[in-house]
Amino acid sequence: MDWGTELWDQYDIIEKHTQSGLELVDKYVKFVKERTEIEQNYAKQLRNLSKKYNLKRSGKDEPDCRFSSYQSFLDVLNEMNDYAGQRELIAENMMMNICIDLTKYLQDLKQERKTYLMEAKRAQQSLESTYKQLDSSKKRFEREWREAERTAQYAEKTDQDINATKADVEKAKQQAHMRSHVAEECKNDYAAQLQKYNKEQNQFYFNDMPLIFNKLQDLDERRVRKLAQGYILFSDTEKHVMPIIGKCLEGVTKAGTNVNERNDSMVVIEQNKSGFERPGDVEFEDYSQGINRASSDSSLGTPKGPMDLLGKNRSKNFWLFSKKSKLSPSTLSPFSSPPAPSPANGPPSPKFGRDPLSYCLKEINKTVKPRISSFRTLRRSRFTTPERITPTVTEDFAHLPPEQRRKRLQQKLEEISRELQKEVDQSEALGKMKDVYEKNPQMGDPASLASQISQTSQNIERLSGELNKYETWLAEAGGRGETLRYKTHTFNNNGAHDVLGTDGAHSDESTSDPSQAIYAEFDDDFEDEELTAPIGKCTAMYSFPGASEGTISMQEGEVLSVVEEDKGDGWTRVRRNNGDEGYIPSSYVTVNLNK
Repeated sequence: MDWGTELWDQYDIIEKHTQSGLELVDKYVKFVKERTEIEQNYAKQLRNLSKKYNLKRSGKDEPDCRFSSYQSFLDVLNEMNDYAGQRELIAENMMMNICIDLTKYLQDLKQERKTYLMEAKRAQQSLESTYKQLDSSKKRFEREWREAERTAQYAEKTDQDINATKADVEKAKQQAHMRSHVAEECKNDYAAQLQKYNKEQNQFYFNDMPLIFNKLQDLDERRVRKLAQGYILFSDTEKHVMPIIGKCLEGVTKAGTNVNERNDSMVVIEQNKSGFERPGDVEFEDYSQGINRASSDSSLGTPKGPMDLLGKNRSKNFWLFSKKSKLSPSTLSPFSSPPAPSPANGPPSPKFGRDPLSYCLKEINKTVKPRISSFRTLRRSRFTTPERITPTVTEDFAHLPPEQRRKRLQQKLEEISRELQKEVDQSEALGKMKDVYEKNPQMGDPASLASQISQTSQNIERLSGELNKYETWLAEAGGRGETLRYKTHTFNNNGAHDVLGTDGAHSDESTSDPSQAIYAEFDDDFEDEELTAPIGKCTAMYSFPGASEGTISMQEGEVLSVVEEDKGDGWTRVRRNNGDEGYIPSSYVTVNLNK
């Protein structure tokens, strides 16, 4: 069933229906656009939220960065940021695949519908024009036929009139005959117009309009099918990113399961452990047992307390709570060291000149109340508002507790070691380049590398000095300086290699030292390793003698296997079929790496 057959007389209904369908498509496009705006705003708010609570801005050196709960929170924020990215992807795909596509398709449908309606209008106008011609010929035929009947009656009446002459009768008959002929022509014209109209009307109702209605039906069905695809895309667009969204949510779950409260507690211990011993008991000193009492570490006057345990860190007050008020001199007086005792055989102190026992009793009476108040003050001082004392930061980290000092020194040693290794690698690369330039002057001037070699040597000497300095401090702090010792190369004025230890002093390569033993073992291990798989091929454009250490000779046109590509120093590591390996200038070959 189609519209052309069943709805042949419902032109207005079809026009209204197709217009309503196009409006529905436009309405759906607007709906999806608003949905994409919601998704974009949602993603933007999620990103702002993640950025707001991302604690990375506080710095990587923050102590909290090592806690698993802290890292998990950062993972949650990262996953939420990725989740926001997926929401943005949903909005983008909906805009591209639904809004833009449907908008373009809607414009095409509107233009096509307009064309079909114009065809229908032209067919209707053509039929109406034919009908006007038919009506005009019909009216003319009617008018001429009546005139012919009137002239025929007049001719007959004239023929029967006895008073009429023969000429009048002939004239009346001729007039009637002429009118009859004109009426007959009008009749034939009317018949032809009628036939023409009926033919066009038949063509209009059985061919033209049904064809146009069927085209509009096809247009509407295509519109509905496209709209249905838009509905499906609305769902599929989100379904396609659901697995990734699921992974984001799984990442949040994993971040929660990665939290280890026991490890966090151990991190707190590791970060804040001072290494001090707990203070011993304060012993009672009996003032009644004599005047010349000996001064000892276990006496009340010189307790073996926190101030004696701090060593270099005497400026740091040892309390369980970080916030404390300074103790007044009167409060600390009971714990101050007593006057040094007089020699055993020397004269007594002037204070005890007259009556030592009475003086002792007076001293006890003087000190009992202040001593009690001072203990009370000590206890109260733990909870009072502090006057914070900021320790002076020193290069050897002596302001830190022993345990934290050892850790900071070890970290500093590792940083210096990495910097030193970079300088060593750069020095070796410059040495190779200088050897090549000396043997092949066309490649470059060796003197141009002098400033770089000198700067690298100075950096190595500086870093070696810092390394030794921090190793000494670490040894003083009770740590083990297990730092890799580097054997570096410098260049004398003649361009020869000199071996430079970490202390910056020149040494002979034949001299046996621990660092050389380490490198000897490293070389032995390196020789025992399996050959690295080639990563490509290279063809020599020029011959290269390969006279310097670590290089390999090659002839023009020779094909070699690439083991390690150029890392920016101008050298490529290659291997022959017989297993010989070495470095060649990268500019001497054309390299084809495996894909």
